[in-house]
Amino acid sequence: MNKYIITRVLDEALYMLEHKSTVRDIANVYNVSKSTVHKDLQERLKEINIQLHEEVDKIFKEHIEVRHIRGGESTKQKYLRL
Repeated sequence: MNKYIITRVLDEALYMLEHKSTVRDIANVYNVSKSTVHKDLQERLKEINIQLHEEVDKIFKEHIEVRHIRGGESTKQKYLRL
């Protein structure tokens, strides 16, 4: 794996752990696509650092558990603005 990719993957993982950010937020910060961030954190990180991957995976699971709440709240705010 390219040294640049390894560095990006580790940076994204540490950013996610530090800020509890979503994939979309990380993609904006590192100027890559959401699918790239997802692949980095789900597949490539596992090959680079399994312990870091397990910590990031916990955050992914937390985000999955609350995404329906976030979506509902976002929709509610949208209609309140109208």
